[in-house]
Amino acid sequence: MAQKPIDFYFWPTPNGHKIRIMLEECGLAYRVKPVDINKGDQFKPAFLRISPNNKMPAIVDPNGPGKDPISIFESGAILQYLGRKTGAFYPDDERGRVLVDQWLFWQVGGFGPMAGQAHHFRHYAPKKIAYGIERYTNEVTRLYGVLDKRLKGRSYLADDYSIADIATFPWALHWQRQGQDIGDFPRVKAWLDRISKREAVQRGLSATLA
Repeated sequence: MAQKPIDFYFWPTPNGHKIRIMLEECGLAYRVKPVDINKGDQFKPAFLRISPNNKMPAIVDPNGPGKDPISIFESGAILQYLGRKTGAFYPDDERGRVLVDQWLFWQVGGFGPMAGQAHHFRHYAPKKIAYGIERYTNEVTRLYGVLDKRLKGRSYLADDYSIADIATFPWALHWQRQGQDIGDFPRVKAWLDRISKREAVQRGLSATLA
């Protein structure tokens, strides 16, 4: 008997794309439930029951643990869950998993938020605030340096392609709007090119809301 598809609450942002990439990489059936953040869909009561922090992405897996439905918010938690569910892109040994988790949390706690702030102050703030632009652009530059150093002598963040790469990749794609020169980070550029060639990644980056 075929399993029901996962309901995927999505809008085409880096955090949304990371989950769509994971779903595609794992070959999981899903149906997109658009959450138009420009219209405030994330504040609707029905969505808040799934994602109480009024942020997308979120998923509802009707085939959860014990065959009971489960709803999950926060992109890092979703990636870990899908990795455990499928056994893909998330090691089952403790040392391997800790290595992946370190870089996953580096992304969700630092790289993503700081890149988002740089993007905001550079492009969306009602007034150009030099302090904000400089502060966040410089911090993102530092983080790209950390990423570039980490990739020395390895193809992926935790050696093998994992949810840490899936989490970080959609944010790093927007290096230019974050005030970065990718030429300063040649290993990051090669890593971006490497991941971009994956067919599941290309499907996951599709802007379609169907």
